[in-house]
Amino acid sequence: MVQSGAFTSETQSLLAHRVSVRKYRDQEVSAEMVEAILDAAFRAPTSSNIQAYSVVVVRDTSRLQALSTTTGNQKHVQNAPVFLAFCADITRIESALARHGKSVKNNNLELGLVATIDAALVGMSTSLVAQSFGLAGVMIGAVRNNPLEVARILALPDQVYCVFGMCLGWPDESPRQKPRMAPSAMVHYEQYGHSATADEAAQQVADYDRHLHAHYTAVNKPTTAASWTDEMAKKFSPQPRANLRLALKELGFDFL
Repeated sequence: MVQSGAFTSETQSLLAHRVSVRKYRDQEVSAEMVEAILDAAFRAPTSSNIQAYSVVVVRDTSRLQALSTTTGNQKHVQNAPVFLAFCADITRIESALARHGKSVKNNNLELGLVATIDAALVGMSTSLVAQSFGLAGVMIGAVRNNPLEVARILALPDQVYCVFGMCLGWPDESPRQKPRMAPSAMVHYEQYGHSATADEAAQQVADYDRHLHAHYTAVNKPTTAASWTDEMAKKFSPQPRANLRLALKELGFDFL
């Protein structure tokens, strides 16, 4: 319920306290609960009602182990009570067009983007509903390290690729919440750049370097004084996942 006289609500509170959780109690997440979570999440917005996504629910230990290996040996993937693979899926759109003598072949840049966005919206909605039930988890973008191998593990057909995964379980840790950049660095009014001068924008980034450095120091994680900017420089130069575009093309998504 929204509290009278204050801009707060249950949803706002859930997001305000959200953290990534990688350790889970040895307690089952029932199939009925997963079904209820996904049923609600599928009400997420979808462009033109195309619903171009699918979710693969994984519990099998050998399959979790395979996913863990291909995502960089992340132990929380292997140990998660349930892993959800959120996929962009244009197979149903292809089927719909085929009924009318048409095809998405050579015409799927926009459709691929929309399907990816649809999957992301469903994934975030899933996370929020799961959190409202007391579950916690973490998003796994490393499924894109080797999308062809992930497709093999999950038996994904042509025109389906895994956008990201999600570990879910009953939390067995309470990690300290990582600070975010100040909203003023990301919110613009009427036109881009009208909220801060170039000097002010640079200072906002420098301030975040300092805040993130303090956070990592407090949780005993190695870092540098220029914490965030150093991380971004290392992560995106040289280019990560250089073969991703070719792999997605092989899976039926031509983003050229």
